[in-house]
Amino acid sequence: MEGAKGVTVRRIETERLVLRRWREEDVAAMAAVNADPEVMRWIGDGAVRDEAATRSAIEAVERAWEHEGFGLFAVEVREGGRFAGFTGLAVPHFLPEVLPAVEIGWRLGREFWGKGYATEAARAALRFGFVDRGLNQILSISQPQNTASERIMAKLGMRLLHETVDPSAGRTARVHGLSRAEYEAGERRTGARG
Repeated sequence: MEGAKGVTVRRIETERLVLRRWREEDVAAMAAVNADPEVMRWIGDGAVRDEAATRSAIEAVERAWEHEGFGLFAVEVREGGRFAGFTGLAVPHFLPEVLPAVEIGWRLGREFWGKGYATEAARAALRFGFVDRGLNQILSISQPQNTASERIMAKLGMRLLHETVDPSAGRTARVHGLSRAEYEAGERRTGARG
């Protein structure tokens, strides 16, 4: 598929995962993830989402791919091809004070937690954003109690920029960021160690 700026949007493979565009059969699988109160606890106001809301969100993601040239990838585990959730890039319209900005995010089903999948997928999405799309900065936004996501942000090299209030949910939000220069410096250090 062609994304914005005529760049082909491709599938990304990591050691254990495939990041790809969405398929019809992903709707029910993502709806099951979105229906889990523990998964949704720190997303927006914490409300679960049904299949209709999930379908609408996936359709919006696919429109973003065509308009922005980036979006949220469906994530599947290579071994067995099981759908795990998503990771990728989006414009955080819910937090107008940071715009224009691009945010990296992830949401995996509970059975995929604690295995390093979110970090592995997010690293691939960061590379896609900085290397393939030439972004200058990528943010990640969390609620302070979401320590699992904040650990992933730290592993990605992101640092806390500031705290604010998410007007869409009335909850405290922590804005983390990583510049392309910081990303490239981290890649050089990792390459030197590897």
